[in-house]
Amino acid sequence: MQKILVCLKRVVDYNVRIRVKPDGSGVVTDGVKMSINPFDEIALEEALRIRERGDAEEVIVLSIGNSDWQQQLRTGLAMGADRAILVETPEPVQPLAAARVIRAIVEREQPELVILGKQAIDDDCNQTGQMLAALWDRPQATFASKVELQDGKARVTREVDAGLELIEVELPAVITTDLRLNEPRYVKLPDIMKAKKKPLERLPVAELGVDVEPACRESNFEAPAARSRGIMVSDVNELVAALRDRGLLD
Repeated sequence: MQKILVCLKRVVDYNVRIRVKPDGSGVVTDGVKMSINPFDEIALEEALRIRERGDAEEVIVLSIGNSDWQQQLRTGLAMGADRAILVETPEPVQPLAAARVIRAIVEREQPELVILGKQAIDDDCNQTGQMLAALWDRPQATFASKVELQDGKARVTREVDAGLELIEVELPAVITTDLRLNEPRYVKLPDIMKAKKKPLERLPVAELGVDVEPACRESNFEAPAARSRGIMVSDVNELVAALRDRGLLD
């Protein structure tokens, strides 16, 4: 195949403790470390391995956001992607809007494979890949833990509730990645320096003619309630009495 398109989302790093703003309008991001969504990083690693096996010629990374998102795209370039596209929009986009933007880029770039993480760790929606497949009218293979390409098809091992499921889809297709697919490579300083010279295209979302207005808006954010302290019981009778006192048993 000629091209693989990989979608990267900028999220608060998974090691950072999330704090809600005092006014409840969102979460604190000022001065907070931002990273590539871990599932998307796995998607990029898989695309790079496919190219390194000789099954693809070019890996393109795509993000949808403001100018700050260039940092994550440069990280993707440092990992080994050939070029990057930033679709610029001042406000975060919801899954359907993101799928529409990716669909527009797919029309423009004509990749044989689109790979993205199964979900983002900030909203946990797990929707964009499926919506993209529907808009593109192409097969999808979600929750991939193994990917094999042969004769214009992808054999994908999926992680499902009952265990593992093996499916085969014809290319072009959409694949979303699960945690056990691979372990992303470590980015070295020389690769970071080389990434600065790789092409990064900035494209205003208006040029794509895509509606990115949110279908719903968040009105307020709250931190989860603090967990109450547990109690120790000495035997079953004391446990039953404690549950009955809390109204959990009749």
